[in-house]
Amino acid sequence: MFWRVSIAGVAVFAWLGITRPALLRIPLRTAVSISAVGLLQGAHWICFFLSVSLANVSVALAAFATISLFTSITEPLIEGRRIRAREILCGSIVICGMFLITGRLGDQYHPGLFIGLLGALLHSIFPVLNRKLVAGGISPTTMLVFGMAGACIAATLSLPFLQPGHLQLPGKGDWPYLLALALLCTALAHTWNIHLLRRITAYTANLTMNFEPVWGILLGALLFLEHEQLHPAFYLGSGLIVLANFLDPLLKRRS
Repeated sequence: MFWRVSIAGVAVFAWLGITRPALLRIPLRTAVSISAVGLLQGAHWICFFLSVSLANVSVALAAFATISLFTSITEPLIEGRRIRAREILCGSIVICGMFLITGRLGDQYHPGLFIGLLGALLHSIFPVLNRKLVAGGISPTTMLVFGMAGACIAATLSLPFLQPGHLQLPGKGDWPYLLALALLCTALAHTWNIHLLRRITAYTANLTMNFEPVWGILLGALLFLEHEQLHPAFYLGSGLIVLANFLDPLLKRRS
């Protein structure tokens, strides 16, 4: 994670420094605010990877699916609006899907599930804060630079709690994958995600991410042989998660 956010932040910083240096000149208070949001984002990533380490990919991604339910509560609280019934309904459907997916988990997976739920709670907060910042006219690329700085701080603070030698220089074979992860999946993807927050709510943005546990668990089964997690209830739970994603825009249109 340290290398991922560091490379993403440095790459976008260098690009802005060459093409649009004015976007890097923002008030100190604004820079601190964006970095603080990035710190929350980094903490979310730490919880996710720790959840994978304590349990497995399937459990971590199942916990990830609860983001929409948490967002249906945190977004109204932060924005000062009332909680919408349809958001609670769709989030609750996702929760039911998650319980179906993880219903046969043994006790050894519970710590990983708990850490994953904590990461989901964090993920329900920082997009709401990002939306408030980008609505104030701050460029998404500027937010990416200072947000990755905050995420890098979170990664650095976590290093003393990890096993010695955890932070190592990437090998030759690691660089293509690391660059793809940092530049495409982090810098580009998160910049567009922030840009979209000008048009959609944090709840809608987070709800679409509930597809990730479905294909992520399938890939986990194929790549890491986690076939024991794919019991029949998994397919029903995955179906409920997909249903929630289609149900939310339908209910929004009716209302």
